[in-house]
This record gives sequence, structure tokens and C-alpha cells, in this order.
Amino acid sequence: MSGDIILRTHNVSKRFGRLNALNGVSAEFRRNVITSIIGPNGAGKSTYFNLLCGALRPSSGRIEFEGRDVTGLPQHRFAHMGIVKSFQITTLFPQLSAHENVRLAAQTRVTVFDMWRPRASLKMLNEQADFILERVGLGHRRDRPAALLAHGEQRALEIAVALASEPKLLLLDEPTAGMSPQETREMMDLIVRLAAERTIILVEHKMKLVLGISDWLIVLHHGELLAEGAPDDIKRNELVKRVYLGQRDH
Repeated sequence: MSGDIILRTHNVSKRFGRLNALNGVSAEFRRNVITSIIGPNGAGKSTYFNLLCGALRPSSGRIEFEGRDVTGLPQHRFAHMGIVKSFQITTLFPQLSAHENVRLAAQTRVTVFDMWRPRASLKMLNEQADFILERVGLGHRRDRPAALLAHGEQRALEIAVALASEPKLLLLDEPTAGMSPQETREMMDLIVRLAAERTIILVEHKMKLVLGISDWLIVLHHGELLAEGAPDDIKRNELVKRVYLGQRDH
């Protein structure tokens, strides 16, 4: 049903000079599921991902969010509508505590429209920050400076900062990059928990992770849509196996 679709792309393409990075990709993203975008290096994953969050504008085609045409809107408008990308760049203040990082993100959201909020609102922001930290498993690291957190904890804190803006759609760009096996498992568990409350779109190179937690996969190759489907369908797709799944994780 159309009401289950939160985001659509209609025949989107992106050109950089003479390079066609993306060519006529149409896809739908369902609410409250994990959709992963996969493909070999140079497949167009990052370009497509950046179109979905408004960081890039398509050269042609259309993007719809909750039934509304959002093609070409500036990225901050995407964020205000509830589309938030994490891990594009490091968003943490290294000398501030985990709690302070999340509180500042929450405070930015509420003070844009009201610079003279009562002191009681600070209590609300503190409580919200603590709740989010518990949500991502960092309650015990509340007062620790971000710079002193382990790599996996910093990644979780980046998600916490993104959650402070209360996104409807959370885009995660290689969330397990550089993580140990244990940190990767913890991040997988966190992503699954978060998907119970919001839509998640994921770009990730680790195929075991992608196949283990995704509800739906979109496979790109040479800037075009190669295949899409549930993980079991993608694993059985001979074309996908030939161009991608046979490659080693990296």
C-alpha cells in the first residue's frame, strides 16, 4: 500500500560532468524497515545515498518524501522534515561529554524557533539526552568526553546525536567501519532496535551484517538498479552473485 512508503525515487540520475554516476534509479523505501543499499565499488551507492538525504540534487528525476515532491530542496529542509544522515562527517565535539553532545543537538532543534526558553526546558533537554544515551547503550558513559570513548562508542554517540533531532528516516553510512567484531555485533543490535521506531536506510560493505539485519536490499551496479528484494531473494539472484556477492567482505 502507498501509505507504507515513506520515500520514493523516480528515475533519478546524477551526472558529474561527463560521468554518469547514477542512471535512472527508481525505488521505494517502506516505513519502519531496514533497507540496505549495496553494490561493488563505483556502483553509485554514495551518490544515491547523498541524493536521498538532500546532500546532492539529482540531474534528472524526482524524489518524494511522504508523498511530497522534495526534489532539489536544500539539505536543511530535508533535516527539518525528518530525514537525517549520520556519519557523513564527524559531528561530535571531542572535549564535551557524551551527555553534552546529545543535549546540544536536542537544544539546537528546540531553540531555532525560541531563543528565550524557560529554565525548566533545560531539565527537559537533560532528561531527553539521558534517555537517548540509554537507548544507544551509552548511559554508563554519560560524563565521559567524546574523545575518550572507544571507536564503537563514538559511532553510537553519533547515532545518539542524530536521534536528538527526532528523525523519521535515519540514513547510516557504513556504521561499522573500523569496528571490532564485538563492536560490530553491538552496532547491529542497536540498528535493529532503532528500526522498531523509525525507517532506516543503510550503506554497508559487510555482507554478513547486511544480510543478517536488512528487511530489503537495493543492489546498484554501474550506477543502475541491478536488483532489489528480500535478503533470501538477493542471495539466490544469479546476476547479483556474479557481480557482487562473490567478492570478499572488506
